[in-house]
Amino acid sequence: MNVLKGFCLAVLAALFWGVSGTFAQFLFQQRGINIEWMITIRLLISGICLLLYAKLGDKTDLFEIWKNKKDSVQLIIFSITGMLAVQYTYFAAIKYSNAATATVLQYAGPVIIALYLAFKNRRIPILLEIIAIILAVLGTFLLVTHGNISSLSISGTALFFGLASAVALAVYTLQPAQLLLKYKSSLIIGWGMLCAGIVFSFVKAPWDIQGTWDLQTFGYTAFIVIFGTLIAFYFYLSAVQIIGGQKTSLLASMEPLSATILAVLWLNVSYSMFDWVGSIFIISTIFLLSIKPKKLRAIEEKQIDIN
Repeated sequence: MNVLKGFCLAVLAALFWGVSGTFAQFLFQQRGINIEWMITIRLLISGICLLLYAKLGDKTDLFEIWKNKKDSVQLIIFSITGMLAVQYTYFAAIKYSNAATATVLQYAGPVIIALYLAFKNRRIPILLEIIAIILAVLGTFLLVTHGNISSLSISGTALFFGLASAVALAVYTLQPAQLLLKYKSSLIIGWGMLCAGIVFSFVKAPWDIQGTWDLQTFGYTAFIVIFGTLIAFYFYLSAVQIIGGQKTSLLASMEPLSATILAVLWLNVSYSMFDWVGSIFIISTIFLLSIKPKKLRAIEEKQIDIN
């Protein structure tokens, strides 16, 4: 029963993230909501709530990490280069393209992680990693060119932010590894969000509200903050504790699939055969990278473990 619960929580987290991205596309493109404002409000509210959970649920000393100068510096770096970067590049990619394309491009992140770990461990990528790299490159090529090398199916700006979000996801995963071995993940992610939100408030103040506000706008914004951030994060971490990080990350690949289907059916986003094939190529890299030899995977999981 616990295993089934873990699977359900992981799938729900992925679905909430996918739906959240599609709602964000609607708000950016049809309601004129400012992406910087959305990022600020999402980070601030989610950060505060996660810290409350860390205090009340995990019984954690909220200021423990700030008592260690080295750890506090690492936390600030993570807030900017990890948390803020992954939020901004992802939402910017949605704004300039669509939720489906942005989410799929971000899922090239695991390939970047695999390359980084191979380089760090001074080894040549194994066959599965090489196949994953080829599929990621081919998938991205099909997604952004539709097979025509002389033209882009999305704007150069969208491509830049999409690829940047994959890099940011890799940094987000790898950079806080040492911190997450010492402190609760709710504490690190909570402070990461709050610090990033405070910093970004100087770019776009949370009270500087723009766009067309109606019942849909309020509802979708609330969903992005509550279900697409707080609940999704809680479900994901709970799933990791029940069924482990590998299975949870595999089930999280439902996110680009749900974002794509919803964008196509609801927002009438045009998604051609090239887009579907490219998306399948990129998403399949997650499954390929999950079947590495056990010994190699164990070594690398120690470096990026978030438990």
